[in-house]
Amino acid sequence: MKIEKDTVVTLKYKVSDAQGKLIEASPEPMAYLHGGYENTLPKIEEALDGKEKGFQTVLNLAPEDAFGPRDEALVRTIPKTEFPPGVKVGGQLQGRLDDGTEHVFTVTKIKGPVVLLDGNHPWAGKALKFSLQVTDVRAALPVEIEHRHVHGAHGHHH
Repeated sequence: MKIEKDTVVTLKYKVSDAQGKLIEASPEPMAYLHGGYENTLPKIEEALDGKEKGFQTVLNLAPEDAFGPRDEALVRTIPKTEFPPGVKVGGQLQGRLDDGTEHVFTVTKIKGPVVLLDGNHPWAGKALKFSLQVTDVRAALPVEIEHRHVHGAHGHHH
């Protein structure tokens, strides 16, 4: 079966930085709904479109094609008194952007009376190398198409 809109693609992946240092490797295959559902990066979908089980590729993506450039407007310094006790570096907190939109921020540093937060994806601003291997392709179930994501093994569970 070829990868096309409304197929479920299962793949193993590794992500490295531009120097080849491994950042993340899938411990088990990951499944996503193919076809513009924003379940993976557009450049990954583009590279896999029309391919079949067993296909392997390596993609070198610029920041704009991966997780975007860093946005320094998403870096905040907040008084430590505004946080619950036990806040730790690496912790994630739900906050609001200037326009009121909810957003996830990561605690990057606690320095005296202030906490530094970063709302950028940890890989924002980085050129990344994705090593991909397609391990399965199947037709998506109607409920997966309706919900816009994969259900079951390696996918989303309700």
